[in-house]
Amino acid sequence: MDMRATEQQYNPYRIFTREQWAELRNDTPMTLEPGEFSKLRSMHDRLDLQEVEDIYLPLSRLLSIYVDSTQRLYYAERQFLGIRDRKVPYIIGVAGSVAVGKSTTARVLQALLARWSPRPKVDLITTDGFLYPTAVLERQGLMQKKGFPESYDLPLLLGFLSDIKSGRHPVRAPVYSHLTYDIVPNQWTEIDQPDILIVEGVNVLQTGPLPRDGKAVPVVSDFFDFSVYIDAEEPVLRNWYVKRFLALRDTAFHDPRSYFHRYALLSDDEATATAIAIWERTNLANLEDNILPTRPRATLILKKGPDHGVETVALRRL
Repeated sequence: MDMRATEQQYNPYRIFTREQWAELRNDTPMTLEPGEFSKLRSMHDRLDLQEVEDIYLPLSRLLSIYVDSTQRLYYAERQFLGIRDRKVPYIIGVAGSVAVGKSTTARVLQALLARWSPRPKVDLITTDGFLYPTAVLERQGLMQKKGFPESYDLPLLLGFLSDIKSGRHPVRAPVYSHLTYDIVPNQWTEIDQPDILIVEGVNVLQTGPLPRDGKAVPVVSDFFDFSVYIDAEEPVLRNWYVKRFLALRDTAFHDPRSYFHRYALLSDDEATATAIAIWERTNLANLEDNILPTRPRATLILKKGPDHGVETVALRRL
């Protein structure tokens, strides 16, 4: 008996090769201009015309189907319950490891979805703004676990998403600085009744322990209508993280305001060793303990190869 056939029989996902997925674009038009690719792409990530045509245009087409069907169901339910209609955004979660390219995926989706007819309002928020401030993390001994579930102000994040999903407006989110590696005091991003909201973060698909008393315990993904997990093998992720660290050493780390300014004068060997140590101490532990276990909860999984290109696409069966 072919065990692979048995595994596929019970696989909750339909698996597509890059070529198979690209064929699903159909007549979805290319709405990005050539000059936009460099603005949307994160450091060392891959984003070119071919990647958008093969991966993101079919995904945009799929999302248009999901959004339309969800909206029709929503309005039918409101009519059934006799509730006055309020504008409720469709929320898309984007998850995955550090350095996997979540920001690129989120920005590309935002750009493509915002060009649908009739030009929906598409906002993007990252969960970085919901990390506890550095002073709090240091006081609680969590600086080495920054990005782990316990380093986030979960009640604040859940309150934000609840307000968004309830149709309240405007809703404020804290601002995070990657330069200072901290929350920016007294600065906020306002989200005001988007049609679609993209929420990007390493642990947005995290669940938590089940309550023994059966009471409802909300988690971030409860508010998602669709979720994307960006995937890659661990050695590939580690290599991307080291390359990004070396690039930042030569650029952003030279700013005296940078939290990582102390690494700016490291040699290549010293910087590589430092990056690997940070990866293994923090990012690998977070990946293995918290991020990767949430992958099966995603609606769609984009699996990347060493060149940053998506090689396979897994779509959860309805």
